[in-house]
Amino acid sequence: MEKFSNVSGSSVLVPSVQELAKQNLATVPERYIQPQHEQQMVHISQQPNTATLQIPVIDMQRLLSQESASSELDKLHLACKEWGFFQLINHGVSTSLVEKVKLEIKNFFDLPMSEKKRFWQSREHMEGFGQAFVVSEDQKLDWADLFFMTVLPKQLRMPHLFPQLPLSFRESLEVYSEEVENLAKVIVEEMGKCLKMKEREMREIFENGMQSVRINYYPACPEAEKVIGLTPHSDGVGLTILLQVSDVEGLQVRKDGIWILVKPLPNSFIINIGDMLEIISNGIYKSVEHRAIVNSARERISIATFHTPKHDGVLAPASSLITEKTPPRFQQIELKEFLANLFARKLDGKSYLDTLRL
Repeated sequence: MEKFSNVSGSSVLVPSVQELAKQNLATVPERYIQPQHEQQMVHISQQPNTATLQIPVIDMQRLLSQESASSELDKLHLACKEWGFFQLINHGVSTSLVEKVKLEIKNFFDLPMSEKKRFWQSREHMEGFGQAFVVSEDQKLDWADLFFMTVLPKQLRMPHLFPQLPLSFRESLEVYSEEVENLAKVIVEEMGKCLKMKEREMREIFENGMQSVRINYYPACPEAEKVIGLTPHSDGVGLTILLQVSDVEGLQVRKDGIWILVKPLPNSFIINIGDMLEIISNGIYKSVEHRAIVNSARERISIATFHTPKHDGVLAPASSLITEKTPPRFQQIELKEFLANLFARKLDGKSYLDTLRL
C-alpha cells in the first residue's frame, strides 16, 4: 500500500495552543506575536461602501432546477471569477448529520491530552494533531491547533488515525465525508458548465480524487490583536468546503486589498477555489487569499474538507480551455510533485502558485 509520506510532507512539532490557552495567560508567548497582521487589520466598517460587503450566496436547489439553473450558473461563474469564495445554501446535506459532526468535533478537541497524544503528529508525518507548514524552529506560529488527515481514497488513510478515532466520531465523519465528496463533484461539474468545458471533462479530472480534512481549533486569546489564527494564504487544493462548527466569526477573505469578515449563514457551507482549480480553469477562476483572526473571549472551531484531482494524475489547464487565443498560463506538473513542493514551504499568500505561472 502506498505510504502517505508521498502526499503530504512533515512539519516541525510545536506545543499545543489549546493547552497553552488553558493556563489563563495575561500575555502571549513571543513566538505567537505577529504584529505585521495587526497593521493589515483594515476594519471593513471604516471603509466607505464596504460595510455590507459579503461573499456571494449560491443556492444549490436553484442551480439544479431547470427553471432557475441558467441565472444561478451566471451567479456561480461571477462568484468564482470575482471572489473565489461563496456560501452554498440548500446544499442537500442533512442538518442532523451536520449537527452531529459539530458535536463530535467539539468532544474530540475536549479529549484529555493523554488521549490526544495517540493522534499527535510525528516528525515524519504531518497528519494528526499539531500545526502545518512549520519549516523551522524560529518560525512564528499561528494561534491554533489543527487535526489533519487524509480520508479518501480509503487506502491512503493512516492506520493510527481514522480507524482509531472514537467510534461515534468515526461513524459520523465517514458519512459526512462521503456526502461532502458527492457535493464537491456536483459543484465542480457545475463550474465546468460555467467555463464551457467539454461535458464531463471536469468530473473526469476530479474522479477518484483525494479528500483530506483539516479541523481548526482557535482558542480564545488574551492579546487577540497581536496573533493570527491562520496565516494569509490561498488553498493549495482543488476545492475547499468549510463548515463553521462554533458560531464565532473569524474567517476573512481578501478582496481588492481589504479583509472582509465572512458572516456564515445558518445551514450553509463556505466554498472556495483552490490553486489547483485556478490552474485547471487556466486562470479564469481565482484562488483567493484568506486568513483567520481569533477572539479574545471565545474559542472558534471549523472543519475544512479539501478536494483534489487524483493523486497519480497531472495538473494542467483543462485541454478544452486552451486555444490559440487562450494559451496555457500555467506549466503542467504531476500532482504528487505539486503537493510535495507545497508542503515543503511556509504559508505565504499565493507565492507557490506564482512559481508555476508561464
